[in-house]
Amino acid sequence: MDLILTIKTIILGIVEGLTEFLPVSSTGHLILVGDLLSFNDDKGKLFEIVIQVGAILAVCWEYRSKIAAVIIGLPSQKSAQKFAFNLMIAFMPLASLGLLFGKYIKAVLFKPIPVALAFIVGAFVIIWAEKREHNIRIHEVEDLSPLDALKLGIAQAFALIPGTSRSGATIIGGLLFGLSRKAATEFSFFLAIPTLIVASIYDLYKHRDLLDLATDAPYFAAGLVAAFLSALLAIKALLRYISHHDFIIFAWYRIVFGLLVIATSYSGLVQWTVD
Repeated sequence: MDLILTIKTIILGIVEGLTEFLPVSSTGHLILVGDLLSFNDDKGKLFEIVIQVGAILAVCWEYRSKIAAVIIGLPSQKSAQKFAFNLMIAFMPLASLGLLFGKYIKAVLFKPIPVALAFIVGAFVIIWAEKREHNIRIHEVEDLSPLDALKLGIAQAFALIPGTSRSGATIIGGLLFGLSRKAATEFSFFLAIPTLIVASIYDLYKHRDLLDLATDAPYFAAGLVAAFLSALLAIKALLRYISHHDFIIFAWYRIVFGLLVIATSYSGLVQWTVD
């Protein structure tokens, strides 16, 4: 195994795991870190798809009891059927818009400066959402109606813009629609499962000609494990954090990070990909 390539895959795995479920945009971080590591070619993009599996597995492990109960209860329990139906409804907006506009978005926006700008704009949305008065009407994900799920799915669809954050769009949308922080955050976790699974399978199929499992498997495994462990840590930390805090700190992080990227780009300190 190439030691340098192994280190790069582990770094990207950690970045994916730590950022996938925080409102800071995993896609944005992967674009920027991949740029810094010179691991932003087609192979690097394929690797980013694979390591998402580690993040998915982390959610499945953390909520294994809930997921098992839903699967077992699907044939007969209305609560399980409602939960699965809500996830399906919430998944559809992003899936539909992704199929229609995904190729165009990747061609135009998957570059450092557009990502940095999305970081900053998203930060002000978070601040605005947190400063509003919260009228909480939904405390648990089980209390969501199909209409609530659809609205959260529409919110998640904004994450097609890299730098926006899939989890951030869903969570902040949830706050605006009357969900508690806990309910909004947990639903963003559950919604990540079908979203990331379908996206990973679709992208892997499209790029199947780049796969060379005999050569790439060890690197994929290293990145996947790194993503799993770091995502598990991030999920547990976020759930503890939101029990006593709001999301303002993530907004300030996004602003600082976005301004840093823009400043280093225009100063020439970092030669980001031309946008």
